[in-house]
This record gives sequence, C-alpha cells and structure tokens, in this order.
Amino acid sequence: MAATALAALVGGGVGGGIVAATSTGPASTISSLSSGTTIVNNTDSVNAVTAAAAKATPSTVTISATASNASGSGSGVILDTQGHILTNTHVVTLDGASANATIEVQLADGSVHTATVVGTDPASDLAVIKVDDAAELNLTPATLGNSDNLNVGDTTVAIGAPLGLSNTVTTGVVSNLVRTIEVASSAAQQGTDTGNDSSDDTFGTSPFQFEIPGQQSQSDAQAATISLNVIQTDAAVNPGNSGGALVNSAGEVIGINVAIASTDTSSSSTSGNIGVGFAIPINYAQRVANEIIEDGSATHGLLGAQVSTSPANKDESQAFGDGALIQEVTSGGAAEKAGLRAGDVVTAVNGRTISEATELTAAVRQATAGSEVTLTVLRGSSTQEVTVTLDAAES
Repeated sequence: MAATALAALVGGGVGGGIVAATSTGPASTISSLSSGTTIVNNTDSVNAVTAAAAKATPSTVTISATASNASGSGSGVILDTQGHILTNTHVVTLDGASANATIEVQLADGSVHTATVVGTDPASDLAVIKVDDAAELNLTPATLGNSDNLNVGDTTVAIGAPLGLSNTVTTGVVSNLVRTIEVASSAAQQGTDTGNDSSDDTFGTSPFQFEIPGQQSQSDAQAATISLNVIQTDAAVNPGNSGGALVNSAGEVIGINVAIASTDTSSSSTSGNIGVGFAIPINYAQRVANEIIEDGSATHGLLGAQVSTSPANKDESQAFGDGALIQEVTSGGAAEKAGLRAGDVVTAVNGRTISEATELTAAVRQATAGSEVTLTVLRGSSTQEVTVTLDAAES
C-alpha cells in the first residue's frame, strides 16, 4: 500500500455568511463578474455547477500573507458587509511563522485591499480577517448552507486560488461525512492537541504524514497536532485552496477547505490533489467565526482524560479500533465529575460512532466549553449513556 501524506493546504476554499441559509434548490442568480472573471458566456447551457460558481465566486477572495521570513497565499470567504472574511489560521500565520504578517485581499473583481487579523483559532485552524476599507466597498457575503444535512454523493464545488490562480472552480461529490484527520499546526500549543486531554496512542499507527505544502516543514519536536472532524470530497483541492469555499449545488457554503491527502511524503510544494480533500463543516466553522468576531477567540471543550484506541475484535486487531479507551482521568476534571474512570471505552459522542482516540478528541474539541455531550460508554460488558459537562481547553 502506498504511503499517503495528509497535507494542510496553504490557502484554500471556504465561504460563508454568518447567517445560515436553508435554501436547497439550485443557485438562481446567473451573472458574469467584472474584471475578466467570466463565469457565464452562454446562459442557454448553464448547469448546476455553473450556477453554484456564479453565486459563490463573488464571495470568495484570494489572500496574500507576507512577513520578513516567509510569504504565502490562500483563499477566504466574505462573511458580511463589514468586511469579515473566514479563512484558515495557517494561511494568515504562514504556518505559524509569523503572528504579524501583512495581509492583502484580492476580491473577485480584481481589486486589492489591505486587511487586519481579527483573531485566530489554532485548535480548529480557522481565522477571521477584516478588510480595512470595507465601508467603501460593495461586498457580497456568502450564503451558508447546513453541513448537517449533507449526503454522501451530493455535488460539491471548491472555489479558491490554488497555486495562486484566483477564482478557480473545481467540482466533485461528498465522499465521506464522518472522517477525522490529524494535522500539524505550529500555532497550536505544544504537545498532542490542546488542553489537558491527550492520546498516548501507538495502536494502528497511520501512514499519513502531516504537512503544509509549500511551507517549511517542522521537526517532530516542534510540531503540535490538532484533530478535526471533516467532510471528505473528491473535488480537486490544491495548495492555495485553504480557507476557501466548498459549496453545494445551490451555491451555499458547506465547508472550509483545509487539507488534502497526498502520496508525496516530502514537504515539497508540488504535493497536490489526488482526489482526497478535506473541509471543515460550515456549522462548526460558523460557530468559531462568530466567537472570534465577538470575542477575538473561540472556545473548545475539554474532557480531562488520557485516551488510546481500543483494538477491535476483542482487543486482537492490529489495525482497527472500536472505541477510545480511557487510560487516566484528570483529578477534578469533567470526565471524573461525570463518573468516568480508567478502563471505560467511549464508543460514541452525541450518537456519532467513535472508533479511535483522535475521533474522541475531535468531537470534544468541536463542542463549546461548558456544553453538555452524551457519551456512550462500554464498562465491562455493560453499555451506558453518560452526560458530561465539558471544561474549557486551553487556547
């Protein structure tokens, strides 16, 4: 089996407005953009992908980040007329190389504007920037869809600036709705994930290596990792698509493009699409964006436990898991308060099946601090539902 490298993208597609839309029909507004960005030449032969691109492209931007020691580009999505744009943390921080990069935004009409970082959230690899002269512009906020209503096989359209090529449109389908990935984030707290939850998990070691194409690779000692629940798609996604929009056939944003799988295990910028791309679900991204705009940062849940993958087939499998085994709980933490203890195996969170330790971490981080989650727990031969009020993970 060929080794596969999972690579977070430097710039990418995601779009969306702060208010979720519920329209499920095809995008109805067909137009040609100015400044050479023509989407429709023949209105008599417009298909669903063309219509979706025509609706969402005006809300998608190309982002340039420049610092004294690095530079890079990515994509983003306009959230509102005030100039807030959603993108990835690794785009605006140049994979953690700079906390004060100079940010410029090119709109779909070709105009270029400076922008300021409102806040970053390394735990989700999401960030919000704001165009400085938004009051003077006629910005088009993206329409958000509902990522909870997706089906495998639904049409997907990725819009962004792969390899710096602005307003690029590719299409595919939703390949998987319950995928969990782990990506490197130099901006995240050192150690495995953030907060006090940790995974001491060598079971079923994945062949995936995690990197950001086109950026300087980090040593294992320097790199921290984050766990993300994502939408998998075969729409072509390449370096530069990060932070850009993944939309449905109605032109509604359903996800934020964040990573790709690649057979290239090096940190070369030539790593690219092989038909396995990943996007952060827009319902999660919307929650994080709202918190960043309001407070400058976002919150994430903390279970307070050290976990590993519980091997399937009565603990005999060498490759497959059937839950997250709690090895230790933190004294006074959320897990202990809920009655969880070492030896318990978490098999689901709010009804979503948990097969590996990273899936539990991703599910907990996706929840807000202070929220309640229902864990399905196997203790010995009995299964029970346990409600846990999550603590706050360190930012």
